[in-house]
Amino acid sequence: MSTESESHRPSPGDVTPDARLRTGAEGEVTPEDLVLASGRDVTPANLKWAERKMAEEGTAAVNKLLP
Repeated sequence: MSTESESHRPSPGDVTPDARLRTGAEGEVTPEDLVLASGRDVTPANLKWAERKMAEEGTAAVNKLLP
């Protein structure tokens, strides 16, 4: 029988690799950051959306999405 913590443990394929994790402190926020923070796939259309959103709101666009 597995415990609750074992049953909710993500498999290695479900985890974001450490190399892709960022705190934001090391540079500017990019449109790709905004797309990823919104939970969307990085596509040309979503990047255009993010570029427009960042032009209107700046980095606040990402801050609104993150806890």
